[in-house]
Order: sequence, then structure tokens, then C-alpha cells
Amino acid sequence: MEKFGKSQPVKRVEDVRFLTGQGRYIEDAAPAGALRAWVLRSPVAHGVISALDVEDARAAEGVHAVITLADLEAAGIDTSMDGSLVTNRNGTKGAAPERPMLARDRVRYVGEPVAVVVAETLDQARDAGELIELEIDDLPVKLDVLPGGEPLHEGVPDNKAFDWGMGDEAATAAAFQSAAHTVALQVEDNRIIVNSMEPRGCFAEWSEGRLHFCYGGQGVWAMKSQLAAKLRLDEAAVRVTTPDVGGGFGMKAMPYPEYFAVAHAARTLGRPVFWMSDRSEAMLSDNGGRDLTSLAELAFDENLKITAYRVTTRCNLGAYNSHFGQPIQTQLFSRVLAGVYDIQTAWLQVEGIYTNTTQVDAYRGAGRPEAIYVLERAMDRAARELGVDPWELRRRNFIPADAFPYNTVTGETYDVGDFSKVLSRAAQEADIAGFAARRAEDGKRGKLRGAGLCYYIESILGDPSESAEVEFLEDGRVQIYVGTQSNGQGHETVYAQFLADQSGIPAEKIHVIQGDSDRIATGGGTGGSRSVTTQANATLAAVDAMIAAFIPFLAEEMGVDEEAVAFDGETFRAPGSNLTPTMLEAAEMARAHGRLDLQRHAAQARLPGRSFPNGAHVAEVVIDPETGNSAVERYTVVDDFGNLINPVLAEGQVHGGVAQGLGQAMLERVVYDEDGQLLTASFMDYALPRASGVPMIGFTSEPVPSTQNPMGMKGCGEAGTVGALAAVANAVQDAVWDRGVRQVDMPFTPLRIWEVLRDVSDAAE
Repeated sequence: MEKFGKSQPVKRVEDVRFLTGQGRYIEDAAPAGALRAWVLRSPVAHGVISALDVEDARAAEGVHAVITLADLEAAGIDTSMDGSLVTNRNGTKGAAPERPMLARDRVRYVGEPVAVVVAETLDQARDAGELIELEIDDLPVKLDVLPGGEPLHEGVPDNKAFDWGMGDEAATAAAFQSAAHTVALQVEDNRIIVNSMEPRGCFAEWSEGRLHFCYGGQGVWAMKSQLAAKLRLDEAAVRVTTPDVGGGFGMKAMPYPEYFAVAHAARTLGRPVFWMSDRSEAMLSDNGGRDLTSLAELAFDENLKITAYRVTTRCNLGAYNSHFGQPIQTQLFSRVLAGVYDIQTAWLQVEGIYTNTTQVDAYRGAGRPEAIYVLERAMDRAARELGVDPWELRRRNFIPADAFPYNTVTGETYDVGDFSKVLSRAAQEADIAGFAARRAEDGKRGKLRGAGLCYYIESILGDPSESAEVEFLEDGRVQIYVGTQSNGQGHETVYAQFLADQSGIPAEKIHVIQGDSDRIATGGGTGGSRSVTTQANATLAAVDAMIAAFIPFLAEEMGVDEEAVAFDGETFRAPGSNLTPTMLEAAEMARAHGRLDLQRHAAQARLPGRSFPNGAHVAEVVIDPETGNSAVERYTVVDDFGNLINPVLAEGQVHGGVAQGLGQAMLERVVYDEDGQLLTASFMDYALPRASGVPMIGFTSEPVPSTQNPMGMKGCGEAGTVGALAAVANAVQDAVWDRGVRQVDMPFTPLRIWEVLRDVSDAAE
């Protein structure tokens, strides 16, 4: 039996219900008659709470409860949100300030939750919230990502959360001193708002001493553990479920303060309580992304081979530590900065700073997109300053295909890769040979055309273990219970397809069960491009368990020795027997004999190592220098995702990721005023890409199967965004380079492009 999917481009089965309005999201799943929760949030960025009087609100019509931090503490709840810690370069621990579920005496960003009102209707809850007397004595606001300013937390001087480093600083410094050439580039990575299609929401029910909590998230088990720990419940008394989720991309992976308040309210009131954020509320309270400044330095020998790199980064954590953020952020950054290049020594330093803003998502702030963006922009700058073709500079420094497995300077072991082959395919698919003619034609019309390349590498992260359980139902259907959680990626299709490929069970008979901690014992959730690879690995183990369980039973039915029975991917067969049952028929036979133990088969499997998706993104941007208006007119992606189960779904993942990357590169930017007020808190002020701004995206698979899992897969969840940022940025830089512009940072809005072109023109006069 082949140990990987058949790579058929099957259409998504879930699209039927999604496109016909039959999806079941949080608002659809909320119980009828549930009480509604509304959150009172801080209207200022920094200050001391001098008065908080909720009595009038509690007496308002329809109100059942007004919850403050004092109420949570009186109920015995552990009100401190968890936050990850980093060990500083000098061996001390990073800052560990408390993040209370609701504000304690002080607020530290606009939108920080202060109280929660629960009423019969949302209007009643909101009206009652207006009756709460909240007085705050303002304190100075801290917004820049530099040490210093008014301390946000006691015992955290200069607002420095951590100062973390890795690599060989001394060897790297020596390599720079002896280098034939050095190149440095400082770039800003603009802060963005994730803006999932469905904002965050949850509801909770309390019945017979047990909590049912439902939310739009990326996995149920971490949330279950948090609810049990904070509400001081036995884990057996907590059930967490997740319905359809309208997008997450890391932002919905962790608990938020509202969730605990809603769960407490349901337990206290004995009625279901439902909370759903509106769009502006989400923009104020959801974890943001990016927001860092990096200085990247590259050292080259006389043959333009990279001998060392050095990166110094300051990242904005917002007001508090991310729930599980900084270690992941710094690990992500270090893991991918070794990149696809054969580098002998490196040094990375990341400094985290607290500001009066919301938190930064754990998958951003110093993660894969940021790391690739920094390195690939530095490579592009090096090519320009050293007078070499940017494609040739990358080829010259690639890890050779015959050097794998390859141990990087950051401690990773890359199992396989053929970066030159992928890059050559990208040049062909992008028609790089025709770029000069396209540029010349645009020049005749007074337009500037630039081409940008990014070669990225990422890795599967998170828990390498996953579970799968297959159940045969009496009506002939089959259910597979999975430990990951779809946020719109098409898991229902790809998991059913993979099980069908491996077991011969028709895909249309397979139903995927996810997001229910009562029905599924364990799971790692979704994030870090882990889902399909880890889940397929677990499914393989479950299929093996099924085969092993059915063989003794079928051997008896066939009248042969167990060793004679084999499964060929479609049927069980044995020499001397005319019985050739399929997996479904074997289950029916077992049921007829009362063998209910053969109706469920479970397995857990662990990947032996990470796999490393990689690929080339090529963008072409055309700029009107008179207006600064720019457009991405061509976009080509060639990816090595290893073996693909469903190429259509992989291509869709890439398209979505590229669109997100284009949004940040061309349009998106979070803006706060000097008082810490969010000025981009609606879609009137925060620009997302539209269909007209996204070109046709060419996608080609050039697989080099991984050796770290039996399917040869590599994952692809974030690959589109990882490559898009630098590809577009390098294209813009290429377009304006001959005009004398040496630095331009995202987002490349018409005003920004027009200003930098004007400035170089003014300087030349």
C-alpha cells in the first residue's frame, strides 16, 4: 500500500454548505434564549482606575450580572492570564507582569476589558454598560518600540520584556571583521490586524455540575485545560467544542479574557451566556501581528559566498506577554533565519518591548514571515550593492542538493531539499526572460516596473504527535475523529480523501469529527502548518491498527492462517479463499458476529522530525510615478511541499496566504495617535485587499518528498504569506531603484511611494 495520498484534485465537500449559507458558526451554534454579554473596555491607553461603580448597571432592566475582577476573585477564580517567559542573554528571566482577566487598578491599552455586563439582550447589556461609572487618571503613553518611557508594569524598567539571543556572537563578529564585503539593511515590519472573516466569540452553559464552553478557536484541549485550571474545576467537568470557524491564522489559538468571564457567568447564573465581538471591538482586542524593526547584516567572502549573518530585532509585545508567545516567536525566527543558504555562523538578538497596544499574536512578532522578510530583503540589497544578479546570488549560496541532511548554524537539521531546481522552475513559470521587454514597454508609458524574488523556507511546528480514531456506523457510514481544527482550510475534504486513499472506504461515506473534547481524547489543534501532516500520520497509524485488528477475525472467516491475510489498499485477500471483503464489508461482517470491538480503531502517532516546506515567489509591480499608485500585475509561486494529498487545497492555501501578504505589503497598517487611540478601528480606515488588487496567482508544485514522515509531506499552511512580503517589497524596491530610492518600507501605499520619489527628486535638484 502506498504510504501517501493519491494527489487527486478533489473539490471541497464543505463548500456546499458554506456557499449556501448552511455553515454553523458561533452565532448559529449559540443556544436559543442565551443571555448576552457585553464588555466594557478602557477608553484610554494608560491610566489608574480611580472609580469603578457598577451598581446602577446591576439595577438596570434585563441585567443579570455585572462582573468585575473583584467578582472573579471572590468566586475563587485564578484571574491571572498565563504568559510565556524568555530567558535573557545574561541568564536572568524575562519580565513576568501579571495580566488580569479584567483590569486591576490600572489599564494599559485602549480596549482592555474592565467589566462584563450580562443581560437578556445585547441592547440591554450595552445600555447598562453606559451606566457604569468608570474614572481613569491618565498616565503617559508608550508607543515606540524603543527602551524607555513611562513603565507599564512595576519592576519592568525601560519596558523591556526580554533580551534574548542565540548563535555564536564572537564567531559571527570575527567573520564580519574578516569579510570581503558586508551589507546591512534595517527594515520595518508594519503592524497588522488579523481580521478573520468571523470575529471572536463564545458561549458557555452550566448543567449538572459541568461546564460546556464553545468558541471559535484552533483547538479545544488547551482551552479545556485553561478553563479547568482558572475556574478550579476538574478537567472531567469541562467540555469544550468548536463549530465552524471563519478564519484564525494564529490569532484564535490562545485563550482571551472574555472567555473566562463568560464561563464564570454561565456557572453563576445557571443559564447559557453568549458573547460575540463586533468588528471594531475585534480590532481593539484581538492579538495583532508583526510590528518589529530589524537590522540585518550579511558578510560575504571574495566569491560572494555568505560567511555569516547577524540580525538585531526589536519587537512590540503590546501591553502584556503573549499567552504562549515569546519562546515560539524567537524559536521561529531563529529556525528560519538559517534559511536556504549555506552559512557557517550566525548571531540573532531579539528584544521585546512593552507598549500601550494590544498583544502581538504568538505566530508573529518574530516568526516565519518576519524572518524571511528580513533575510530576503537583505539578500536583495546585497545583490544591488555588490553588482550581482539577485537570482545568481541566491543560487551561489544555496545549500547544495547533495549536502542533505544538513545541519544549520541554528541547530536545525534539514532532511531534504533541491532549492536550485525549484528556483529554475520559478524562473520558467514567471517568464523572467521576458521581464526586460515588459519593463521597457512600461517605460514608454512613463511607468516603473520592478521584479522581486523571495526564496523562503519554513517548518512544521507545534506538537509533532496527533491522534485519529475511525468508527464504523451501522448505516454504513464511517466517522474519523481528528485532533486538529479546521479554520476554513478544507480539513473535512482532505482527511476523508486521505483515509479513503489508504483504506479503500469511499470518501463520500467518511465524515470528519473535530472540535469536541468529549468525543476526542487528545489533540494538538491547528497552527504552525502542522495539521495535515500530523493528522495524516495519525490516520496512517489508525489504518494500520484497523488492518491488524481485522486480520485475525477475517482469517477465521476465510479459514486460513493469519499470516496469509493481506490488505492491498482496497480489499483483504488470502490464497485459497474466495472471500475478498473491503474494509466496510469487514466491519459489517464483524458487526454481524457481535464483534463491536472491531467497530472503533484508534491510534496516536508522532512525527520523527520536522519537515521544511520551501519555495520561490516572484512578483512584478508596476508603479505610476506621477501618483504613486502601484499594482502587483504578475505573481508566480513554485513550492516544494513534498507530496500533496489534494493539489487544489494546497493551491487555495497558497492563494489565501499570498492575498494576506499582498494586503500587508500594499495596504495594511495599524495606526495609533499620540494618545494610544486606535485610528484604524474600522474598514473605513483599515484597508484590506480586494479582488481587484490581487492578480492571478500562478502555482506550481515541484516536490522533493520529505523523509521525516511516511507520506513525504511538508505542510503548506503559512507558505503564501511567508514568501509574499519580501517578493512584493523587493519588486517595489527594484522598480524605484533607478530613480535613486534606496529604502522604502511597507505598506507601499500611493502616498508613501509618491513621497519617496518626490524626496529623491527634490534632493537631486
